[in-house]
Amino acid sequence: MIPNAAHPFRGIYVATLTPFRADGQIDDAVLAAHFRTVTAGPGIAGVLCNGHAGENFLLSREERRRVTEIAVETIGRTHIVVSGVLCESSDEAAQHGADAAKAGADAVLVFPPFSWALSQDDNMAVTHHARIAEAAGIPLMLYQAGVASALAYRPEVLAKLVRLPSVVGIKEGSWESNAYDRNRRLVKRIAPHVEMMASGDEHLLSCFVIGTEGSLVSLAALMPDEIVALEAAVRRGDLDQARALHERIQPLANAIYGVAPGGLATARLKACMVLLGRWSNGATRAPITGLSAIEIDDLRDALVTAGLIEPSA
Repeated sequence: MIPNAAHPFRGIYVATLTPFRADGQIDDAVLAAHFRTVTAGPGIAGVLCNGHAGENFLLSREERRRVTEIAVETIGRTHIVVSGVLCESSDEAAQHGADAAKAGADAVLVFPPFSWALSQDDNMAVTHHARIAEAAGIPLMLYQAGVASALAYRPEVLAKLVRLPSVVGIKEGSWESNAYDRNRRLVKRIAPHVEMMASGDEHLLSCFVIGTEGSLVSLAALMPDEIVALEAAVRRGDLDQARALHERIQPLANAIYGVAPGGLATARLKACMVLLGRWSNGATRAPITGLSAIEIDDLRDALVTAGLIEPSA
C-alpha cells in the first residue's frame, strides 16, 4: 500500500530472504511469517522482495510472482511492497515487471542484468528500464551497484535514468561513501523528486550522516528495529546514540558482507536466521554453497556483539 503522503516512498525497507523447504521449494508459510516479522516494528516502510538477497536470479518466473503475491497478501494493506526485476532480456524483464504489478506490487526495482558487467553503452540501461516501466505501469526504483562493480551506472547514464517519468527512488549501493555523496548530489540537482536511499549495508552510518531518504537493505532482515533507530538518531542529530547503534550493527555487517566471497552474503544471512532460532532451514539454492563451521562461529560472535543472542556458556 502506497501511503497518502507528500513523499510516500521514503523510509526503511527490508530486503527480504526466500526460505526453502527440505525439498528445495519455497516455504510459503515461513515466507509469510518472515514478511510479518520484519515489518512488525514501527518505522518500516515496506519490503523489497525478489532482490539479490532473495535469490531472485535463482527463482523461476512463477516463483518470483508467487513471492510477490505472498508479500502483498501478508503485508500489502499496511506496507509498501517493492518487487525486484532481474532479467538479461528486456522483453523478459518487461514480462516480470507486468507480473509484479498484477500480483499487487506497489513498485518494481530494476536490477542491472549481470551481462552488463561485460559491456554496456549509454543507451542500454534507459531502453531496458523504459521497456519495464511501460509494461508494469507502476513506479520504478533503480539499483546503483557498488562502485567497484562494472554494473554501476556512470553519472551520465544515471542522469538519464532518473529523468524517466516513473522513477521514484534509488537503492543506492555504491558501497563507498564518497561515491554515494557524488551520486546523491547529481540526483538532487537534476531530479530532486527521486528519493536517494543509502543502501550499502556496511556504510549505513556514514551515508545516513551525508543524508538519505531511506534505505533498502537485507541487514534489516536481522535488525530492522536497530536500523530504523540508527536512521532516526542521525536525523535528530543524536550522534552519540547513532554511534552506539553503529557499534552493534557494524560487526555483523562486516561478518556478512565484508568477507570474501561477497556472493555468500545470502548464505550468511540465512545462517543467522537459523542461529537466531527464526528458521529451521537456512539452505540456499545451488550454486550457492554452505558455510564452514569457522564462519558460522564468526557469525554467532557477531550476533552476540549485536545483542541479538546471548554468549555461549
